[in-house]
Amino acid sequence: MLILVAILACLAFIGWLIYRAARRRAFNAHTIAYAVAVLTGIFTYAFFLSMELPQLVKILVSILLGAALIFLAAYIQLRRRSRQS
Repeated sequence: MLILVAILACLAFIGWLIYRAARRRAFNAHTIAYAVAVLTGIFTYAFFLSMELPQLVKILVSILLGAALIFLAAYIQLRRRSRQS
């Protein structure tokens, strides 16, 4: 089920890119990078959930990994903001 959602998200992303190109609108690099990161996260999560591990371990590792990635993104954004000031 999650693989189907990931494939539909990829198709929606490709459709969005075609729609933006047809309307001759500029692409922002951070928007494209964010969308690719989200799609990669969906595929990684689907692969992780399909592994043969107890469900409690999957949930715990998923929560810890998500918290670590959120912390890393906030740290990088804070560092970039302080460098621009």
